[in-house]
Amino acid sequence: MGAELRAIRARIRSVTSTAKITRAQELIASSRIPKARQRLEAARPYAAEITRVTSILVSHGIHMNHALLNQRPDTSRVAVLVMTSDRGFCGAFNNNALRQGDALAALLREQGKEPTFYLCGRKAVGFYGFRHRKTEREWTGLSDHPTYEVAAEIGQTLIEAFDMPTREGGVGEVHVVFTEFVSMLTQQTRVHRILPIEVEEREVGGGGASEGSLELPLPPYEFEPSPGDALDLLLRQYVRGRIWRMLLESSASEHASRRQAMMSATENAHELIGQLTRRANSARQGEITTELTEITGGAEALAHGKAED
Repeated sequence: MGAELRAIRARIRSVTSTAKITRAQELIASSRIPKARQRLEAARPYAAEITRVTSILVSHGIHMNHALLNQRPDTSRVAVLVMTSDRGFCGAFNNNALRQGDALAALLREQGKEPTFYLCGRKAVGFYGFRHRKTEREWTGLSDHPTYEVAAEIGQTLIEAFDMPTREGGVGEVHVVFTEFVSMLTQQTRVHRILPIEVEEREVGGGGASEGSLELPLPPYEFEPSPGDALDLLLRQYVRGRIWRMLLESSASEHASRRQAMMSATENAHELIGQLTRRANSARQGEITTELTEITGGAEALAHGKAED
């Protein structure tokens, strides 16, 4: 009985130590969420404005000649950018993104397209590396605090791959798998095609463009030096801006997922400590009962021996 009690108490100490770690992780994640949300909110007006300006340029009828807006005749190779975190302890955040990436790859293969993978986050790099899957480019060390410079590099890399002919190693489409921050309790894994850019014909004042598309208003603007030059610059900036926003969405979702996962882990640890404490008390009570029984039995034996003498 004593060995069992010692084992239970050792486990209580171990679980208590784990609970302190998960509680610390929860507090760290909670402290990072407000800043991540502020950065995300600050990026949204920029994304909306560059979409509006690009839509104005597209409305002048030059979009049919731009490579980033045209469907490629050859889509046998498709780029898939998968965004995960650099660290764990964030629940199903990474698994959902990786599983969605695999589902997208399977769908593309069914359509006769070969997916080529671009990865963000050490968890994605480790996942694909362990399975010996070939990747084109990898970026790590940015999920906690993504920077626009890295987002611009990722966007430029994908644009260059899209600009290149498929037979020379280019791609005909670019898809991104990321996690959208909906609320502190809800984060949804999304798949968006960012290239070629989708253009939707809409009447002026008919509502905003949908996610990943450009609205087509008809305002009377003049451009200098030319609409074509301005459009080329803005479309490339538009793609980089979308990558930037997706990185911010994933970062905020990662912190929220980690906070939720660590909160659940801490609660489970405290519940387990309570169960182990009750077991320890029961074992200790059993030890005391055994000791009292032995003492009583010994006293009765001595008394019986004296009576016989």
